[in-house]
Amino acid sequence: MILNLDKWQKEAIAAIDSQGQQLTYGELRDFAVQAEHLMPSRSLVLLLVENNVGGIAWTIGNICAGNVPLILNAHLDETLYKSLYELYQPPFVCVPEAMADNYGYEKVITCYGYTLMRTGNEACLMNDELSHLLPTSGSTGSPKLVRHKYENIEAAALNISTFFQLSEKDRPLMVLPLYYTMGLSMVFSHFYVGATVLITNLSMTDRHFWKFIKEERATSFTGVPFSFEILNMMRFFRMDLPDLTLLTQGGGHMPKDMNLKFAEFCRDNGKQWIATYGQSECTARMAWLPPKWAIEKVGSIGIAVPNAELSLIDMNGDPITTPHTEGEMCYRGKNVTMGYAYSREDLLLGDERHGFIRTGDLAYFDEDGCYYIVGRIGRFLKLFGMRVGLDECEKIIKSKFSGLECACVGTDEKMLVYLTDEKYKNQVKEELVSRLKLVALSFEVRIITEIPKNEAGKILYANLDRN
Repeated sequence: MILNLDKWQKEAIAAIDSQGQQLTYGELRDFAVQAEHLMPSRSLVLLLVENNVGGIAWTIGNICAGNVPLILNAHLDETLYKSLYELYQPPFVCVPEAMADNYGYEKVITCYGYTLMRTGNEACLMNDELSHLLPTSGSTGSPKLVRHKYENIEAAALNISTFFQLSEKDRPLMVLPLYYTMGLSMVFSHFYVGATVLITNLSMTDRHFWKFIKEERATSFTGVPFSFEILNMMRFFRMDLPDLTLLTQGGGHMPKDMNLKFAEFCRDNGKQWIATYGQSECTARMAWLPPKWAIEKVGSIGIAVPNAELSLIDMNGDPITTPHTEGEMCYRGKNVTMGYAYSREDLLLGDERHGFIRTGDLAYFDEDGCYYIVGRIGRFLKLFGMRVGLDECEKIIKSKFSGLECACVGTDEKMLVYLTDEKYKNQVKEELVSRLKLVALSFEVRIITEIPKNEAGKILYANLDRN
């Protein structure tokens, strides 16, 4: 069974949620066996999850059973859900029980707070190695999915549990969404060592959130930059949390001063601060900054995770071996996923990457081999930890406001949206906030006379600031 799930005592607790539900390793194994008989072998399941025990049970249970879940936010925008449903036509859909009546499909079973439904779509042919699917831009509902295989799960679990030195005594607090690659990787790596995952959907500003942390004796917290901004506002540095010994950060660039503040706090209070880097395409974590360098090399993504390799290539594709020389960062490891899917037919494709990927990030390394990201070659941002496709955002705006000219650029700290019509300024911002489920501070709308384009009609993004 994957993730060593058959090694742990059946009474050992695999997960506890903030609603008071819990799941043992024995129950998880039993549910995986049950899931084999709920659907025909190798069924595609559109799995809409929340952060609770049921979400974990249905995700891991289906993967263990050999079904292939496409894992999505249970509260995904209806238009985006329909787009993905029509494109991939899953034979089964599984949603939180309270939402099941909204779909109108034939109900098969309700278990762990989720209802499995049969849609009537035909079975989908899929590659034998395919384990699960995640969207590349979960917030925009991009039809482009990342195809994971079983080897990716095992490799990610081994790599992450090794550099974090995880054990069955760990009780990680999981606030990151289960449908988000870093959140899911937390489950993989901690189940691999028989730990107990503490999962919650409570707001970090809710007093019950802090009650959950203290009562369940959380030993680690993993967040994205926005998570730590909230901790900072909540006077986290004054709190008495003796069980919490590890803070880890991923999900995009964190402001240097905030990074340093948490690193120094951990140093001064006997805790560890570990910054990480990763992508959905590599089953989350790809690099980590060892705690000994947390302050000295603040802002660095560090070194490759165990059993993997980072490297740089120049514009000609040749290796870069000299420190402080910028190039495209590449990664090699068994956690590199199979490739993308753009349609139902693509689920039958094999491994197109063979353990190697060009990340699209511009970086350099120092004399100690620690890497620093300086920019992004591709058209993606990580806003508050959520990967967002700039091209997808332009499509959202144009589909909502017919005829409106727009262009989206930005950094991992803020998206800049350029428009040519002042009257849409507030409406566009509100639409992006609503569709992407991100705070308004994530966006700045600028008005220019025209969107610069070349003769072929392609937007000249580099010229936007000149207008």
